[in-house]
Order: sequence, then structure tokens, then C-alpha cells
Amino acid sequence: MGKSISEVGMEDLVRAGVGEEEAKWLMAELKAAIAKVGFSQKELWREVTARKLLKPSHPHPLHQLLYYSVYHNYHNGPPLYWFPSLNESRYTNLGRIMETHCPKLFRASYEDPISSFKEFQRFSVQHPEAIFQIYWSIVLKELPIHFLEAPKCILDFSDKSKRGGNWLPGSVLNIAESCVRSSNYSNKQDDCVAIVWREEGNDDKEVNCMTLKQLREQVMMVANALDNMFSKGDAIAIDMPMTVTAVVIYLAIVLAGYVVVSIADSFAAQEIAVRLRVSNARAIFTQDSVVRGGRRFPLYSRVIEAAPLKAIVIPATGEDVQVQLRNQDLSWKYFLAGVSHLPRPNCYFPVYQSIESVTNILFSSGTTGDPKAISWTHLSPIRCTADSWAHLDIQSGDVFCYPTNLGWVMGPVLLYSCFLTGATLALYHGSPLDHGFGKFVQDAGVTVLGTVPSLVKTWKSTGCMKGLDWTRIRMFASTGEASNVDDDLWLSSRVYYKPIIECCGGTELSSSYIMGNLLQPQAFGAFSSATMSTGFVILDEDGHPYPDDEACVGEIGLFPTYMGATDRLLNADHEKVYFEGMPIYKDMQLRRHGDILKRTIGGYLVVNGRADDTMNLGGIKTSSIEIERVCDGADESVLETAAVSAAPSNGGPEQLAIFVVVKEGMNISPDTLKKRFSRAIQSNLNPLFKVRWVKIVGMLPRTASNKLLRRVLREQWKQHIQIQSKL
Repeated sequence: MGKSISEVGMEDLVRAGVGEEEAKWLMAELKAAIAKVGFSQKELWREVTARKLLKPSHPHPLHQLLYYSVYHNYHNGPPLYWFPSLNESRYTNLGRIMETHCPKLFRASYEDPISSFKEFQRFSVQHPEAIFQIYWSIVLKELPIHFLEAPKCILDFSDKSKRGGNWLPGSVLNIAESCVRSSNYSNKQDDCVAIVWREEGNDDKEVNCMTLKQLREQVMMVANALDNMFSKGDAIAIDMPMTVTAVVIYLAIVLAGYVVVSIADSFAAQEIAVRLRVSNARAIFTQDSVVRGGRRFPLYSRVIEAAPLKAIVIPATGEDVQVQLRNQDLSWKYFLAGVSHLPRPNCYFPVYQSIESVTNILFSSGTTGDPKAISWTHLSPIRCTADSWAHLDIQSGDVFCYPTNLGWVMGPVLLYSCFLTGATLALYHGSPLDHGFGKFVQDAGVTVLGTVPSLVKTWKSTGCMKGLDWTRIRMFASTGEASNVDDDLWLSSRVYYKPIIECCGGTELSSSYIMGNLLQPQAFGAFSSATMSTGFVILDEDGHPYPDDEACVGEIGLFPTYMGATDRLLNADHEKVYFEGMPIYKDMQLRRHGDILKRTIGGYLVVNGRADDTMNLGGIKTSSIEIERVCDGADESVLETAAVSAAPSNGGPEQLAIFVVVKEGMNISPDTLKKRFSRAIQSNLNPLFKVRWVKIVGMLPRTASNKLLRRVLREQWKQHIQIQSKL
């Protein structure tokens, strides 16, 4: 299983891709690091990264060699690759408020932001009557949230129909106004850059910039144009890429008292129609087409096939749309011309509403049946921004880029996380899969880059980001599916091993329930903590909670007092979906989320898939993700895998199948992979597990938000079993 660091020699370094002179220098530095800290694995890796021995320009096999040899035969939880600095911790958002308030809260037991973080997070869960008043009061002062009427309190439990309580009761505001309003407190001034962007194909041109004042004026002009056509409270859909124009439209709809209906631009007409029907949308903003890689893909035609609603059509390029519009539709240019008669079209008085008023209808990924229609209120952006502020440490001066779409939860999360902290939103109008996106990240000076695991896998396998300087990035954020450790090793190594903050939550939570942060050491593919004020337990098979400090695997049960969590669904029974059948814990009925969590030695958390993705192999429960992690590293030809199981139609134990995507140019047979997968699984997981079938495929089926559709593969495996049984 590889060498330990003490066994690594010059020939290993050369074999990993460096020249002899570089190898000599590295060996000398490694010996110096070992002489300083010894063979303590965590301390040695910390010393290697502190000395910057491994550079972004070094070949990935060298990074692999040193990381895996330093942590050879490590059994104390997930290996840690990033460690917080005590001095820098005090300048993070969380560290700063801890230094100010924790000496009063904890008195002599408070040490510093790093040593006391766990106690601070635990305090936020165990003493809600204190921390909800203290923590959330602090956050509301830190963020430039403007209330027309301030909340009567932070949390009120008088309405027993609301399991999670009533948050910020009595408050009146417009969250979009807070986004476009200047604020002295957060250094968010009118001349600050609010958005930077670049069009695909313009890689050698300067990035475009929009100031906060320019953003506010455009949002207010669109708000005035909306009032020419619609009635307050109307639901208005957006189905287009996340461009500057899309962001302006989103904020204008909320500012003017309407409701955004979020639809991803990748959906087919049938999926668009479902979302328009469920939300009862009155109109839709869209583009004539989507431009990717120099090619045009139709969008307007899909929208008009979906429903006869009024469409306002934005040109993908140029000033005029390049399609023939229906009579009821109008171009973006004509839409804006409707306010030309106003004396001040760029001025608008916001529509203030109760904090419980709906601002946005989002949808679950929709892997089965109609997608759940999830209502965001003015409270939801406060929660997602608070977590970005605390865990991602988003500050004024940051440039935050995340290739996403307003049709998925990360679109609004990104938008609010930037505009409510004073950070700059970075948008690339094009595909994130190519060199052009990476060059934009470099040229725009991105400091926080969001990713999904499948995107990182593509960057790594294609080498498209080679030669770029990403060293202004101070951290990554990763959402979506469970991350692959080796892919994360590649990503972090591009920036001298800066942290990748893993985030896991849901649209119905407005944010994440577990995340990394800058006050705890980080491990690849793992979460270091629950988010601030979030409580949960991990349940055994009988629904009983494991002790909080015990290593275990089970379904998560969330505490219901979660700020920003939904209390309604448009097209489903909220009580049945999230609470029915969940156990009572400390007089609270737990909230269902559906994730299977593994808590490791040392308290780190790993998502082991959804409850629906667990499988029973020979009477032993395991998860698809555990098996996929092992199979992904079983052979160098493997790009990614998906594991599913099914029982024969005539009964019997579940049988395991692996679907495989192999790397381009690699040639290997399913039978060879079957043997290697079985050997790896039996060595690393359980000697009783056996792979029954391997199928090589061109790609794995995914939702538009990159979530793997294992149910589709499970159906294919069931059909294969049925055919074999008939034969």
C-alpha cells in the first residue's frame, strides 16, 4: 500500500516527475522538516506545507507521493492537510466576534478562537435562549441588514404550530434593498465594485466591472419596468444563465415585491412546464439562446414549448434577440423602453414586507416525481449569508466566484453572500469546464472559488487549468456530492494547500447544516463541524441517538430550531415530508434531512450518501459512496464510479453492480475491473462483499445540479438481473 515517508528516496521523487536537481533540493528539505518535527504525521505534513515544498507547478504524482507517504498507515481519523494560524484566526469574522464576546460568555475557560471554537458552537446549540439572542444579534449587526421595523426578538416559541419557532417576529424589510444599499459599517460604498464578469471567448480582454451604485440603478430601473406589467405578489420566473442581467432581474423582482421562480437553464421543456405550473408563474425572463464553446443552444424555443406565458427575452450576445418572438412576448430592449417616460427611471421605493413574505420559489433536484416547491422568505438570505460570513469568512474585499445558476440554491446563496457582506460577485458568462473560466478566475483576482466535485474531477483529468496562477485564492468552497480525496488534493495543491471548505445542506434549509471553517484543521472530503447554532444527532437503526463523541454511522436528525429552515411547501405536506416518523429527542421532534453521516475518530463528519442510497450486502449495511470511494482508487483507468445494488425479482440477497466511466484513451475490460474492484472492496471494506457486474459507460446520469441519479442506474441493474434470471 505504498511507502512511508522514511522510505521515500531520490528515485521516487524523479519517478514522480521532477528533475534530479529539484529532487535533491526536495530530499534535503524533507530531511530538514523531519529533523525539526520528527515523524508525527500531522506535524510533518504541516511543516511540509508551511515550507511550501510542494508547488502548484509540480506534477500531481509528486503531490500524491508526499501526501500519501506522510500519512502512510494513518488510523486516527481523516488525515488533516490544513491547519489554522492562531494569529490569522483572530482576524476572521468568527474569530473577531469570539475575541470580543467569549471572554464574557465563558470567563476563564475561554482561550482563543481555535481552542474554544467547539465550545462556542456547542454553546450555541445547548443554550438557545442565550445564544439566539447573543449570536444572532451580533450577526445582524455585522451584516448590513436594513429593517424598516426591527424584530421584537430573535426567536419566539408562542406559535406552537411552528416547530422551529418564529424567527425575527414583527420585522419588516426588503432584503434586496439591503443588497443594493451602501453601508459604512461593512465598507460597502457606492464606488465599490459589486460585480466583475467576462464573456466566454474574450479571454484576453479586461474583466468588466459594475459598481454598487450602477447595480442599484439598474435594479431600480428594472423594478420600475416590472410595475408597468405586473401586480404585486405575482410570481415571475427566471430561466437563463447566471449573468449580470439575470442577477439584476432577480434583485429587481424581490425589490419590487414580486416572487422569483427559479428555473435552471438546462431543463427540457417538460421540466420547465412543471415548475411554471406548480409556482403559478405569470411570466418568464429568458434568453434567446445559451452560448457555450462558441456554439448556440436554443433556450427561448424550450420556454415557449413549455407554456404560453409572456416571455421577456434577453439576447445572449449583442443588443437584439436573434429569434422571432411570439406576439405576447417582448425583447429586453422593448421591456426597458417602457420606463423611458419616467423622470427618474433609476429611482425606486422598495416594497417592504413582513420577514415571512415569500421572495423566491426554488425546487428540489426532482429525482423522483414532481420536484418539491420550496419557498424562500426574506429570512432565508440572512441565514445563508450568515453561514458564508462565519464559515467561509466572506468579507468586504473578497471576490467570490461560483459557477452555478439561479435555478439552484447556490445561485441565490452566492448572490446574497456577496451583496450582504460587501464582497464582489464574479461571473463567467460561459462554460466552467475550460481554460477560459480558469483564466477569468486568475484575471478577476478571485479569492474564494466555489466548486462541485464533478467539476474538479474534469479540471484534473483534462489538465485545462495548467499554467494559470490561482494563488490569490485563499479558500475553496465545495458543495453538491461527497468530494473525492485525491481530486481535492489536486485542487488544494494548485494554491499551496489552502483550505477547501466542504458545505452540505439543502434548499429547504437555506444553507448548510455541516461545514468546514477557518478555526479548525481541515481534512479532504470531510466536514469539521455543524454550522453555528445548528444541532443534530446521528441515529442508529432503531432511531436512537449515538453519543455525541462516538464514532458511528447513521441517519441524521436535525434539531427543529434551525434559523431559515422551511415551514411550508407549495406542493407537498411539509409536516409529512420533514417530521412524520422522526423520533423525539429532549422534548423536540427531530427534523428529517435524509443524509447518512459517518462521524470519524476525532469528530470529523463524512456524508455517506442519502438514506435511499444505503444497501444491504450479505446482511451488512453500507453506502454507495463508501464503495465508490474504494473503487475510484482501484485502477488508474477509472475516472469515476457509481455503485448500486438490487435483489433478484424472485428474492435473495442484494447484488452489487458498479457503473464505471474510464479516462479518455484508457482501454480496460469490465472483467478486469470487476476483479480489481472486488479485491479493493474486500481489502478495504469487507471481505464478504462481492461485485456481481461491472458496466463501462460514457457518462453517469446526473441532475442539472450535478447530483448522481443512482435510481436510474439501479433500474438498469434490476432489468439486467431480470433478463439473466429468465435466461
